[in-house]
Amino acid sequence: MCLILFSWKTHPKYNLVLAANRDEFYDRPTAAAAFWEEHPNVLAGKDLQAGGTWIGVNKSGRIAAITNYRDPQNIDTKARSRGQLTLNYLLSKDSPEAYLRKVKNSGIHYNGFNLLVGDADHMFYYNNVNHQITELKPGTYGLSNGFFQENWPKLKKGRNALEKAISEDDISENRLFDILADNEIADDAALPKTGIPLEWERALSPLFIKTEKYGTRCSTLIYSETNGDGVLVEKTYPTENGQGESFERIDFNGG
Repeated sequence: MCLILFSWKTHPKYNLVLAANRDEFYDRPTAAAAFWEEHPNVLAGKDLQAGGTWIGVNKSGRIAAITNYRDPQNIDTKARSRGQLTLNYLLSKDSPEAYLRKVKNSGIHYNGFNLLVGDADHMFYYNNVNHQITELKPGTYGLSNGFFQENWPKLKKGRNALEKAISEDDISENRLFDILADNEIADDAALPKTGIPLEWERALSPLFIKTEKYGTRCSTLIYSETNGDGVLVEKTYPTENGQGESFERIDFNGG
């Protein structure tokens, strides 16, 4: 998951309105969002290579999402899969803050990540680069592959577009997907400097990424009401490696 835009407790009907893109290599095997056979309370897509997930919810109204922190100079190929952090939260009974404290104090090594975990009442964020746990106040937020709310062009554009999209009581699903489909490349002067070549900074600057071997694999919308009930909508895009297009709309009950 490389782009998460969300509004927390600002809409009259929904506690949470979230729109996110998962960017990944096209050849990484993936299963579309569904309730998991081995964990029937978990609703999420599945990384079939490492067994975790990039974003998901459960029947208790808990939500977890993760992005990688881009730091090419500090990559450990033997580190644990970050997708387990989201799955473990969805399986846990710990409060969001208690879970993040366990992650922070565990001593288990992961490559850099941004982790978002919440329930019907609270939303927390943790980054293992600056090691800060933050409870989020009501607002509209954006998260990509830098620090939380960092003003990358795609985040500024995405946050502004989301704020406009949710200004009405009835949210247009198509409008949210249109936001996530924006493939405009940012101006060079506005690009972040994350340690990768300029051509890659350009290629990774749109909300929707498409390169020869890597890009946006799916888009996810999540709406969660104050009681934890909600819906997850996932649009999966076809790849040249054989993954077909799919569309999933699945209700979850947080009562």
